[in-house]
Amino acid sequence: MNAQHQPTGSAYFLSDLGTEVETHTLSVVVTNEPGVLARVIGLFSGRGYNIESLTVSETQHEKHLSRITIVTTGLPAILEQIRHQLDRLVPVHQVSDLTVEGADPLERELALVKVAGTGEARLEALRLAQAFGATTEDATLESFVFQLAGRPREIERFIDLMAEIGLVEVSRTGIAAVTRGAQGLGGAV
Repeated sequence: MNAQHQPTGSAYFLSDLGTEVETHTLSVVVTNEPGVLARVIGLFSGRGYNIESLTVSETQHEKHLSRITIVTTGLPAILEQIRHQLDRLVPVHQVSDLTVEGADPLERELALVKVAGTGEARLEALRLAQAFGATTEDATLESFVFQLAGRPREIERFIDLMAEIGLVEVSRTGIAAVTRGAQGLGGAV
């Protein structure tokens, strides 16, 4: 075994174990106070973990609780390590891996998509927006801004098609997710 592939006690060695990389959606309930988001993000950046999507919003104003939804990728062992490390942060109340616990969680995203074009390209943009259920939020003689909410892969398809027509700009909210059924996070109803 060469020096590059020897166990060092570091999580970075786990990337050579040959297990398939997975994408997971984590829900983290935290105290809504200054610096909490920076601490959560610092945990990821300090260990070299990537964040694919990040959304944050206060969910219980009277209790000062916010929910951070993070989509990240990694090996199963790394994802488990991330979950445990998040759980140990002081302002964190609960960490749930919705991909594992939620059995196909509901994931949705909102996108604003600006498209420029005239003539046939303009008509095609309108036809595609209608087919995808996008609403027109702004229109000029040379451009549209469409709003689309849905599954992330549906939004990707819409953006890819608009790129063929005259995509100018995209703004996405990131993924919001919940588990299916009557139970909330941690089994609460």
